[in-house]
Order: sequence, then C-alpha cells, then structure tokens
Amino acid sequence: MFKHILVPTDGSNLSTGAVKTAARLASTFSAQLTGLHVVPSYNAPMYEEGAGPLTKVAAREYKKAVQKRANAVLERVKKEADYARVRCQTKFVTSDTPWAAIVEAAKDNKCDLIVMASHGRRGLAGLLIGSETNKVLTHTRTPVLVCR
Repeated sequence: MFKHILVPTDGSNLSTGAVKTAARLASTFSAQLTGLHVVPSYNAPMYEEGAGPLTKVAAREYKKAVQKRANAVLERVKKEADYARVRCQTKFVTSDTPWAAIVEAAKDNKCDLIVMASHGRRGLAGLLIGSETNKVLTHTRTPVLVCR
C-alpha cells in the first residue's frame, strides 16, 4: 500500500513516538522510511550599526551546533528503522517554514505517506502558536497520519 514514508522529527518525545509508528508501518508495508529534521536558518543579531563583528563566528558555531543536534535526532530514526528492519535515509534541511520543508521533502522524495506528531494545542494556544502539522495538512496532497 505505502512505498515511501516521510517522518519529520524534532527529537521531542512526541516526535519519537511518530518515528516508532512510521518505522512499524514501513515494516508492515515493506516501505522505505525517510527521516527529516528541519531547523531554522541562522539570523545574525542586528545592532544599530548593522551586524556585529562576531557574526561569522556565531554563524559557524550555530551551524556546528545544529548539525550535531540533527545528527543525534536522525540517529534515533536510523535506530528505529534498523529495529524494524526497514530501509532508511535521513535528511537535514534548514528552513524558516518547517511545514513547507516537510511538504517539499514529501514531494521531492515521492513519499506516499507523511507520519508526524502533533501537540494537539487547541483554542487560543493553537491559534497563537500555530501548528506545523495543521499547515502540512492544509498544503499537501500526500496523506498524513497524525500521532498524538
């Protein structure tokens, strides 16, 4: 039924649950699994005179820290895939709109299912914070399984 499953993860406990679900589904359908971690772009601090003199150093440090975190988060996806005995690839992308990066990754990788977590915020909190999951649901034609 499904041949390629995308599982975006931020490394949270909720996301880890979605990763486990995605790995089990991939095993059930003999599908490939792609783990995706999206981080925001580096935005240099701005001062009255412009960017500070340490911007290049700060950008390098940010990139190094983000890469280390992405490796750790995506390693969990690989472990779940190994445990479920499914083929797995992982991707790390930088984007200030995670939902758009997820939709694009699903399309670029020809995924036929997205499995992702949702915090399930409702009411004012849901409106103010916004939901990446809701934005993915709104902007993709790929089926989405939401895990809570």
